[in-house]
Amino acid sequence: MGCGCGGSTGGGGCGGGARPEIEVPAEAPLFEELPHEEEHQPAEEQASGEPLLIASSEQEWPRVRVNGVAIAPQAIAQELQYHPAESRDEAVFLATQALVVRELLQQRIAELGLVVRAEFGESEEEAATRTLIEQEVPLPLADEAACQQYYNGNRQRFFSAPLLAARHILLACPGDDAEARSLAREQALGLLQQLQAAPQRFAELALQHSACPSKEQGGALGQISKGQTVPEFERQLFRLPVGLCQQPLESRYGYHLVFVDQRIEGEQLPYEIVAGTIRAELNQRVWQIGVSQYLQNLVGAANIEGIHLQGAETPLMQ
Repeated sequence: MGCGCGGSTGGGGCGGGARPEIEVPAEAPLFEELPHEEEHQPAEEQASGEPLLIASSEQEWPRVRVNGVAIAPQAIAQELQYHPAESRDEAVFLATQALVVRELLQQRIAELGLVVRAEFGESEEEAATRTLIEQEVPLPLADEAACQQYYNGNRQRFFSAPLLAARHILLACPGDDAEARSLAREQALGLLQQLQAAPQRFAELALQHSACPSKEQGGALGQISKGQTVPEFERQLFRLPVGLCQQPLESRYGYHLVFVDQRIEGEQLPYEIVAGTIRAELNQRVWQIGVSQYLQNLVGAANIEGIHLQGAETPLMQ
């Protein structure tokens, strides 16, 4: 299990898992200007007095140091692809944050002198980070009582998936063609009127009009469980009662006329069946909280220049 600091092995992250967030105060600027370093500052920048940033072609990159170690602008540029965001500034901040966390972890690994052997499928860096987290973040495991309490308080989550037997007629149209969508909907409404008057014609109309290969079987989709269709169609489909749906269902593929032949409702799963899943979920939550706190402690104990990250005021290393 990796620490989840973000990125990928090739792009600057340390590997697996979801990276715990380090919150930043909304009112704080994302980056700060570092003191000018006269010996490295070009003459034209010294004369202009503009903020000291490292520029690459048309883009400028923040200058960030972690306990005196600089984060290279090339590394930020490479890491950027792993952090899509609404603005470039936000993406640069997220990429830089990931690299700062990675550098802090690597410095701590070096400080402790950790020497590890990578397991199959992980890099040496990932192995060292995993070992560091295991060694420095002692985590309590969920016991039987905690798992049972969670099950009793969340019974509605633990049901077997419902099953549907359904038929459909697909009137296909491109998702980005508004005119074609409008025409397909009009056609769907016309066919729906025919089916409302004569539902026994479903197979006939499916063969004539459906763009799905299932038309050869009268539109029959067979038994459907959750996860077998696209999400937007599934959300609508599993709410339907038995019988003809009284309106077309829209999906990325077009409009569907649907007839539900049978519903088999999900059943409550006994605790013994889901205990392992519950225990894994609770342990993962504790792991995420523990690692997030650990990273904040590293941030709080470090001298980080050029970027504002929120960490603990004092280190709480175990």
